[in-house]
Amino acid sequence: MNKNKIIYYIGTVVLSIVVLFSVSMYFFKHDMIKGAFTSLGYPTYLIYPYAILKLLGLVAVWTPSFKILKEWAYAGFFYAFVLAFFAHVMVEDGAQGTAVLAIIALVVSYIFNRLKNKQVIKTDN
Repeated sequence: MNKNKIIYYIGTVVLSIVVLFSVSMYFFKHDMIKGAFTSLGYPTYLIYPYAILKLLGLVAVWTPSFKILKEWAYAGFFYAFVLAFFAHVMVEDGAQGTAVLAIIALVVSYIFNRLKNKQVIKTDN
């Protein structure tokens, strides 16, 4: 296995752990998440659909044949993590660290997915 694949798998595993942790909180600590969503100004009816979409995003990221869906999943995760970061910063609850970790893992996973598949866009110098 080459270096790009190893780094891709490390980044994707970290991303998956963060997403699976948040999804498990949505399902098993629903009352706590309900309070968090309310404090962040989000409607609580989004909790379960959001958790399901996160799981479907992980399926797309881990399935090699879902090339277009994988791109959409990466984009969706990026927006979700950036919005989560700024939501936590705005309410000053100090919980933005997980969003930063998720963004870093997402970027590493995305870049090294492209490198391992030799889909790097060449720039003109």
